[in-house]
Amino acid sequence: MGTTACYPLRSGNPFAAVMPRQEDPNQLTAARLGIIVNRRDRLSREIAEYYQQRRNIPPENLIWVEFDPGHTTLSVEAFEAIYAAVQVQTPDRVQAYALTWAQPYRVGCMSITAAFAFGFDEAFCAQGCKTTAVSPYFNSDRPNPADHLNFYPTMTLAATSLEDARALIDRGIAADGSRPTGTAYLMNTSDPARNVRSPFYPAIQAQLGSGFEIQVVNDDQLLGRRDVMFYFTGLAQVPAIDSNQYRPGAVADHLTSLGGQLIDSPQMSSLRWLEAGATGSYGTVVEPCNFPQKFPHPGVLMAHYQSGDTLIEAYWKSVLMPGQGIFIGEPLARPFAPRY
Repeated sequence: MGTTACYPLRSGNPFAAVMPRQEDPNQLTAARLGIIVNRRDRLSREIAEYYQQRRNIPPENLIWVEFDPGHTTLSVEAFEAIYAAVQVQTPDRVQAYALTWAQPYRVGCMSITAAFAFGFDEAFCAQGCKTTAVSPYFNSDRPNPADHLNFYPTMTLAATSLEDARALIDRGIAADGSRPTGTAYLMNTSDPARNVRSPFYPAIQAQLGSGFEIQVVNDDQLLGRRDVMFYFTGLAQVPAIDSNQYRPGAVADHLTSLGGQLIDSPQMSSLRWLEAGATGSYGTVVEPCNFPQKFPHPGVLMAHYQSGDTLIEAYWKSVLMPGQGIFIGEPLARPFAPRY
């Protein structure tokens, strides 16, 4: 990974404008989520069917595409045809997409979730240690991103078995409105190239400590904790993640180069977090260098999640430069939904 770059946030306190909201008619719901299904992939079809039933997603929100499964990367040409088919089928009310596969995870030089969100655009790519185009959704409170920002936040229900996919979906549903009392663990690791988010930790504790139990842990592993709600670290391989218990709706990710290569990463795949019990994670699919802007800002994510956003909304709002990163998890999980 390359050298650290500064992390531009909006001026002032980046968490100040994020407050618990009253009921919002623009809240992302099952009726506003499009489900993209690969007709040729049996597991994709099975995941889509289960998710539609469990989340009561309107059948017209199922968007059918066709490509040969089993490949980690889609060519730009193949993707453009698929993307055109998705645009034709997308109902006007849809504001975000859920994919139903773990591979492909990449389109050319972009992650597949970024490609479906923005359309393929090389401005979101980088050759070497360079910055990329930024997301208009970063740290935003604007609703209905497809209508107002002309892009569709996308997350994939990544799993290699139907059993794992069902468990992930069930955790997301169990999280809804549960207002869990778990702990946010911010790991200060021994890997200086990947520990570049640790300078954010004091501000996160100061601004969000009244709403969350937050612990900064000076170690490379978290062992045997039973209350994990957030787990942010920076390592190529994260030990003992299966030793912990994750609350429904929990978010966990590790800052490293290739965590988003879900099926064949030489490092730890971000998919391991979901298999361990987290409900959402993130990783980059091509070498990003260690620009913090290309990874989730823990405080921004936590603040928007606590304000009542769904997982897909909060996670997308936490990454300034998401073009090389893939978002995985159960998009509609909403553990901090307001009580009315």
